[in-house]
Formats: sequence, structure tokens, C-alpha cells
Amino acid sequence: MSPDILKKCMPFATIENCELYAGPLTGAMEEYLIKTPRRQAAFLAQLAHESGSLKYVEEIASGEAYEGRKDLGNIQPGDGKRFKGRGLIQITGRHNYSLLSKELHYDFIARPQDLERPGAASYSAAWFWFYNHLNRLADIDAFEKITRKINGGVNGLKDRLEHWERCKKALGVDEKDIDSPRQLDELP
Repeated sequence: MSPDILKKCMPFATIENCELYAGPLTGAMEEYLIKTPRRQAAFLAQLAHESGSLKYVEEIASGEAYEGRKDLGNIQPGDGKRFKGRGLIQITGRHNYSLLSKELHYDFIARPQDLERPGAASYSAAWFWFYNHLNRLADIDAFEKITRKINGGVNGLKDRLEHWERCKKALGVDEKDIDSPRQLDELP
């Protein structure tokens, strides 16, 4: 992933951020099997929305809304703010930070702010994508299902779809070359 291609995918990103993230994103996509143009387009489109085109690697909100959310593993006082969304896909909650720590062999529980670094921000996004089986949804263009997995709903769907169309064009996704939607309803 060159900075130029990344800029075509995310025209609202600064060239400096495209240069900063191109290498880590390339490595992360390679490691987590986001290798086809179709998968990359869906992945980058979601990141463009979630990060404001590589602008935000920390959730703007305070994280107070996540306080006491046991479904996120936020069981200690202050966990909501401490483990608010970070990284290019906004990893949220003590539980996800713990899983990510094991995967990347780094203690994000002790140093949650390190998830804002370009490498960690990129790899955490690719890990989340892979961990939630989003490659196979990308293979069949199940973009709304991907959005629901990432967001829990369809917040910002129009913006995400605009990014997706742009990313598909920039990456040369062939609309005719798609896997059949084999029992889409059975996919998680």
C-alpha cells in the first residue's frame, strides 16, 4: 500500500498521515490476510470512517459512556475512560484491550495510550477485522454486515459507503469478480 494509493482511498487524509500509515497498514493487512483488493477496499473504507481519514486514533468522546459496561469487560472504576476507543478501528473496552495485548504481545492494559501509535493503531484494526471474520464478509460485499460488526449498528453508513466506493475504484476492484453469497444469513 503506497501513500499515493492510500491518499486515493482517503482523499481527506493528509499526505503526511498517508506516508505515516502506509507501511504499518501494509504489514498489518499482509499479516491478517487482508490481501485482495476487495478485502482491502472494505477494510480501508471502514478505517476511513472510524478514524476520520487517519486523523483520529483516539475516540473524541471521553469514554465515560463505557464506564461499568461489563459487556466490554470494564469492571474497575475508570475503565470506561481508560479503555475508550483507540486505534484506527477504535478498539474499545478492557476485554478487547486484553485480547489485543495477548495477540500483539504488548501490555495495552498498562499502557492503553500506546494503541494510538501508527503500528499499534494499524495492527489492532487488522486484528479486529480478522478476529471478527470480516474478510469473508468482504469477499461477498456484505458491507452493511461489516459495519454492524464494527459499529454495533449502522451509524455513518452513508459515509462508509462513499469511502467504500472510492476505495474500490482506487484499488481496481472488479465488480464482476465476487464470491457467491453462500448462505449469507448463516455468516456471523
